[in-house]
Amino acid sequence: MANEFQHGLFGCFDNLGLCIISYFVPCYQFGKNAEAVGESCLLCGILFLIPVVDLFLGAHIRTKIRDSKGIGGSFVGDLLFWFCCPCCALVQEAQEVEGVRTQAIARE
Repeated sequence: MANEFQHGLFGCFDNLGLCIISYFVPCYQFGKNAEAVGESCLLCGILFLIPVVDLFLGAHIRTKIRDSKGIGGSFVGDLLFWFCCPCCALVQEAQEVEGVRTQAIARE
């Protein structure tokens, strides 16, 4: 059985700080999410500002986050999430990445 995201798609208010940053400065948060899965923070943050490219790049990063956590899904599903509700997808991914960082710090 595949894992699931720690927070739901509409769980934006589970972490109000991430929600605010993602809403007002989405390119920054997207870059940080990309950096967490081994992509360039700066390059992804800049490419996020280009319409249509942001959808495919968002789906790509979401797929990498899912794969690293063993979460089920597909690229097409990720693309639909980014097409229908990009801010919600961005926050959900940020919470997933933040959860990984928090667990790593707790182990130290």
